[in-house]
Amino acid sequence: MPVDQKSWDAAVRHLYEDAYPYDATGPRRHEDWILDVLAVMARVPDPRGWAGLDDAAQDPEREASPTYPFVAHPPEYIARRLQEIDRDSAENLLLALTDDRCTLSNLRRFTESEMELRAMACTILARYGDGASYHTNINMPGHVRGTLDFTSSSWAYSPLSVYSEDCGLIVVSDTEVGMFWNFSDY
Repeated sequence: MPVDQKSWDAAVRHLYEDAYPYDATGPRRHEDWILDVLAVMARVPDPRGWAGLDDAAQDPEREASPTYPFVAHPPEYIARRLQEIDRDSAENLLLALTDDRCTLSNLRRFTESEMELRAMACTILARYGDGASYHTNINMPGHVRGTLDFTSSSWAYSPLSVYSEDCGLIVVSDTEVGMFWNFSDY
């Protein structure tokens, strides 16, 4: 399903308006897409000129570290902390990232039905096409390798930021790399 800028922007803004998000897309320029993730963390411009969400954009900490709130790690460090997941898990993860604690119970705060919210998540993923791959720093192993189980009470993550908790999704297509991240400090 092709997606237009207006629909994509509306879905991103609505789903993450109450989170502390970093939602951005950059061009895919390297075979090793982790290098493109580093560029997105450093705020490379969106190749389509579409707006993302960056709550830390004006933070004074960025003067010392352009990737803030992400810690500037080498590519190998980041690669070891990511696992590939399937599209259904990616869709669920986009919904779980709408607020703290990375859980689907976050959906209760919305007035829309779960089906309407899932349509927004699908709109976001549609930008990257059917051939995209999905990666996360979250470990909620499902019964099948490459899936996340959001009914599990035990989960872990590999932080990539200065915050006590950061959870996210990286979407990799042949031409773009998208990051959808939420941060919390407890």
